[in-house]
Amino acid sequence: MRKNFGIIGNPIKHSLSPVLHKYWFKKYNIDADYSIIEVADKDLPEIIKKIKQGDYSGVNVTLPFKQKIINHLDKIVNDAELTGSVNTVHLDNNKTIIGENTDVYGLQAAYLKEIENSPNKKALIIGAGGVSPSVILSIKKLGIRNIFITNRTNEKCIFLKKKFNFLNIIPWIELESKIKNFDIIINATSLGLKNGDDFNFNFSNTKNEVIYIDTVYNPLETKTFKYLKEEGRKVFNGLDMFIYQGQKSFYLWNKVHPEIDDELVELLNSKLK
Repeated sequence: MRKNFGIIGNPIKHSLSPVLHKYWFKKYNIDADYSIIEVADKDLPEIIKKIKQGDYSGVNVTLPFKQKIINHLDKIVNDAELTGSVNTVHLDNNKTIIGENTDVYGLQAAYLKEIENSPNKKALIIGAGGVSPSVILSIKKLGIRNIFITNRTNEKCIFLKKKFNFLNIIPWIELESKIKNFDIIINATSLGLKNGDDFNFNFSNTKNEVIYIDTVYNPLETKTFKYLKEEGRKVFNGLDMFIYQGQKSFYLWNKVHPEIDDELVELLNSKLK
């Protein structure tokens, strides 16, 4: 019987998840489809009902529902429990709706070689939204001890510090003057998504050897990313993280560990040009 998967979010049209998963379905001869499901808060119970009924075999979850979905699930496990953030939902053999987090794995797998074994380096996370808990946990797992966070609304940072008490908070208004202190900067906001609004402060004060990681992958290069790249900084977009988190979701649903090959990467890049 044909399986149905999808991704829920709002806005969601920019997502390349259907391209990613359909490529692997074809490669591994799995009879399945994957669709974009734009929903509002009121639609979440219906999505869960459809999973329980077997209409969907699983869904990915993106902004703004990574936390909101949790109250509708039977159980969250592993990194989802540690972060309070879910991006993958599936039904187990006991008809229990499980929430998992593959974003943590995605970020670790994508940038492990760049930031592992750097315990004394200072990392700054910009943004305290849906993906931020996953970013915090992943870089903590990679051994970074000095982790700072900033957000336009400080209340969200305070909320995250209650969960991750090792966090240091920098007020948004102090960001431009203090950005020179960091070795690793991660954009965990949606700024720059689909060439929309970007940061309105100056990144010229960053260290020459800074590593800048953007969790946005559409476009491949946001305005800030382009600027830092042109200035000779080491920059990474969110595409690798996106592929690796999808790889783990695919495994959770299908018990197949899909290969990330050149053809897939080229296909995804072609969709972003």
